[in-house]
Amino acid sequence: MQSIFEAIKECAKAIDTAIKSEDLGFAKSANASGEDQLKLDVKSDLIIEERFKSVGVIKDIISEEKEGILELHKDGIYSVCYDPLDGSSLVDVNLSVGSIFGIYKDGLDGKSLVASVYVVYGPRVEMSIATLEDARPTLFRLMGDDFKKIASIELQTKGKLCAPGGTQQYWSHIHKSFIDSLFAEGYRLRYSGGMVPDLHQILLKGGGLFSYPGTDDKPKGKLRQLFEVLPFALIYEKAGGAAINDKGERLLTLKPDHIHDTTPCFFGSKSEIEALKSAYGV
Repeated sequence: MQSIFEAIKECAKAIDTAIKSEDLGFAKSANASGEDQLKLDVKSDLIIEERFKSVGVIKDIISEEKEGILELHKDGIYSVCYDPLDGSSLVDVNLSVGSIFGIYKDGLDGKSLVASVYVVYGPRVEMSIATLEDARPTLFRLMGDDFKKIASIELQTKGKLCAPGGTQQYWSHIHKSFIDSLFAEGYRLRYSGGMVPDLHQILLKGGGLFSYPGTDDKPKGKLRQLFEVLPFALIYEKAGGAAINDKGERLLTLKPDHIHDTTPCFFGSKSEIEALKSAYGV
């Protein structure tokens, strides 16, 4: 898998350059979920696709920006699912955004996920990598032209941050009451609207809860399993936290029926996840 990690590092540098220099407007297209694409979404997707074409161990790629599966190498052994530029609508206001990669072997579900990578493009470019063999995820930072290892990532048992996703007017009474209880307990609101920077902040600040529940307008949630949810579930579990859906099931046990399936999802320190399970009665 090392060749995939090295390719992602090169993609990250190219995407960072594009963020700082390319047109931020809308493309005349929509992604597979019907969302209007920014030119940066399209550019980032192309950067990754072109680089992965030279990595022989990659059998096929599945992008949030594409409708189907694109085969690259018949003799490859890995499928890579990725969100090329998560939170791209935040670029024009100069907030951090990111890329997410899930590396799968012999299937497209939580049990087939063998490694996860995400990249944060902010004041500094940082990358986290987790594999099944790792004790903890590893944080890297772009320093000059190279990514240097900075630290291992470990969550505390209980954190202080709360990042609640979804439009509040569509939250269930149970979810609203639970989030209110966290703030009444002294949790701090940290929510940018970008999955990568918000989850990254919780990981590096020691803990807390990121939530994107099922809502009245999106009962199956908004975040996509293969591209976003499962990769971060592996990272959070490896960091000593937990990641579940609204039924209390580990996200890594999920089996999507379609490559663009979504799910309600909750990531956090173990204390917050246990409190959420209690509030939801699961």
